[in-house]
Amino acid sequence: MIQIVTADGAAEYALLEKLAARSGETNRQAEIKVREIIDTVRTGGDAAVCAYTKQFDGVDAPLQAFDREQLRQIAAECDAAVYGALQRAADNIADFHRRQLQQSWLTTREDGTLLGQRVRGLTRVGLYVPGGTAAYPSSVLMNAIPARIAGVKELIMVTPPPKNGRFNTAVMAAAYIAGVDRVFLCGGAQAVAALAYGTESIPRVDKIVGPGNIYVATAKRLVYGAVDIDMIAGPSEILILADDSADPAYLAADLMSQAEHDVMASAILLTTDETVAARTKEELRRQVVSLSRRDKIEQALRDYGAILVCRDMEQAIAFANRLAPEHLEVMCREPESYIGKLDNAGSVFLGKYAPEPLGDYYAGANHVLPTGGTARFFSPLSVDSFLKKSSFILYNRAALERDKDDIMTLAREEGLDAHAHSIAVRFE
Repeated sequence: MIQIVTADGAAEYALLEKLAARSGETNRQAEIKVREIIDTVRTGGDAAVCAYTKQFDGVDAPLQAFDREQLRQIAAECDAAVYGALQRAADNIADFHRRQLQQSWLTTREDGTLLGQRVRGLTRVGLYVPGGTAAYPSSVLMNAIPARIAGVKELIMVTPPPKNGRFNTAVMAAAYIAGVDRVFLCGGAQAVAALAYGTESIPRVDKIVGPGNIYVATAKRLVYGAVDIDMIAGPSEILILADDSADPAYLAADLMSQAEHDVMASAILLTTDETVAARTKEELRRQVVSLSRRDKIEQALRDYGAILVCRDMEQAIAFANRLAPEHLEVMCREPESYIGKLDNAGSVFLGKYAPEPLGDYYAGANHVLPTGGTARFFSPLSVDSFLKKSSFILYNRAALERDKDDIMTLAREEGLDAHAHSIAVRFE
């Protein structure tokens, strides 16, 4: 079970090193196999995709595709309560992300010079959706809705074919609600390769988003450059800041909400109160026995969990910013006062009635978040993730003549005579 450790300037940073080593692990054998799959699909197209689908998913069938009308028909079979919850979650997600939308702009100077930026959505985006027990309709909403708001013209979804012939109707309903245009039944590295390079049936996309296993994550990393990707996601993370006002029952429940994802998930509590630390550990022991993923939770808490007792909140905040967690909960008095102090986190949850699952499913903020400390420089998936920008410049002769000497001076300083000549020739 989870250990209680006093933050003494050494113990907490030993934990950081352990987490960093976990996040940095690579699977060389997976990379060798994925490279082979990518090369084969790139040359073999649909036939290669189907061959790998038979090999890895046990489904021997032609590549299946579904359009909007077919998605609507499958979505109609979704449980009414689930469909309603998905629709309301989609409304919240759309409302949040519409506020992120940027506008093109143009400025005109007195001399007639025009400068500006054109902002528009990508042409086509591919969405990877895992199958089996890792099929998450919430992720379909989180990935597809911002893309639609950004103005992406076409959304292509790939997902492994159902082995029992029965679709995950919640995933298909989410695709329909979020505006996915077409769904292809293929998964794994072969689906990523198909999206990146195109096949006879699957169109080449500009960007690939969505979670997946080690083979999917490796494939996304390897095709980056041919296409854009969202990020390489690591194991899930939660960090909780708690003072003596925090409820240990809530703290334990929230730590386990992330530990159940993966045995490599990290769940860390930072508290200034030893009593809160001890009672949270007891709550973990008490609550875990009723949970279906008990074994996974206990292993994650044992290997990558910790309760750190800090001397004060300043020390806890400094550690939180150093760790840069995916999810950060603030279970303290006046939680809003911490917003300006917490600089590195994927998503911040304030107060005892804003648990992390609220962000996973419903509030509206995106749940596709940077992991492994990359919140120091990466941001959550957003409308910006699906936009491209071009700048434009218009000068007249008088404006260029005014600036030409400075431009040529800088070009010659860099040893680029042809750059300077490109300016000079216009005034000879």
